[in-house]
Amino acid sequence: MELALILFLAVVIFVLKSIKVVPQQHAYVIERLGRYHGTLQPGLSIVVPFVDRVAYKHILKEIPLDVPSQICITRDNTQLKVDGILYFQVTDPQRASYGSSDYILAITQLAQTTLRSVIGKMELDKTFEERDEINRAVVAALDEAAFSWGVKVLRYEIKDLVPPQDILHAMQAQITAEREKRALIASSEGRKMEQINIASGTREAAIQQSQGEMQATINQSEGAKQAAINKALGEAEALRLVATATAEAIQRVAGAIKTEGGIEAVNLRVAEQYVDAFGKLAKENNTLILPGNVADIGGLVASAMSIVKQVQR
Repeated sequence: MELALILFLAVVIFVLKSIKVVPQQHAYVIERLGRYHGTLQPGLSIVVPFVDRVAYKHILKEIPLDVPSQICITRDNTQLKVDGILYFQVTDPQRASYGSSDYILAITQLAQTTLRSVIGKMELDKTFEERDEINRAVVAALDEAAFSWGVKVLRYEIKDLVPPQDILHAMQAQITAEREKRALIASSEGRKMEQINIASGTREAAIQQSQGEMQATINQSEGAKQAAINKALGEAEALRLVATATAEAIQRVAGAIKTEGGIEAVNLRVAEQYVDAFGKLAKENNTLILPGNVADIGGLVASAMSIVKQVQR
């Protein structure tokens, strides 16, 4: 009975030892009698108890690795305290087991030395501006070396770059000076634009005023010109009408003289006007001027009528 129980326990132990369950995203390296035998994939696997053993267990997930901070010297001999974080993944469990005694330590040390080398080629200002370039350079150097360790370096990120305190104060003073400089430049540009705008506005106002005055002068000149033209046209029209009326009157008088009794009427009219003119002279002047033949009124009328007859001819 005791022997059967012992045999049963031995079988149970043998079965338990022969069954290996590997979780997802894990890999177990199996050694048989101290020599690499194979790699167990996720799931249920059978091994030979007391002959095969799980020598290494690896996680195949992406693993973040904090790289300790270190002091780096830039190209312009400035010290920088730099720390970062590295992301890697085990891609070959066999090489990860036998390629290096401690691949994590190897990756960490290589990351630090590569970072010092990359920063040593840059000046201080460039280290802040070209973080992506630093990250790519570190990843390229690590990925090439980590291949023999069965590890894939995915990316490297610088967490912080800390210069010495005196450099920080100098950088802060430089930034303050740059900001003050930009503020002064902006203020100067604002005043310049203000003066330009004022001058432009004054010039535009003067131009508009000059144009307005010129237009007013032109309008006045055009008005005066048109008034003179209208006046001249009016006077010419008046003269024409007077001449026309005079010509019509003369024609009517001439026509009336040709009719029967016309000459007698003209004689009478000339005599009346002669007498009337002498009457006005006597009223308006103290001195009376008389022609030599004042008594011969008939002779004067006859002379006037001879002139009328000559005109009719």
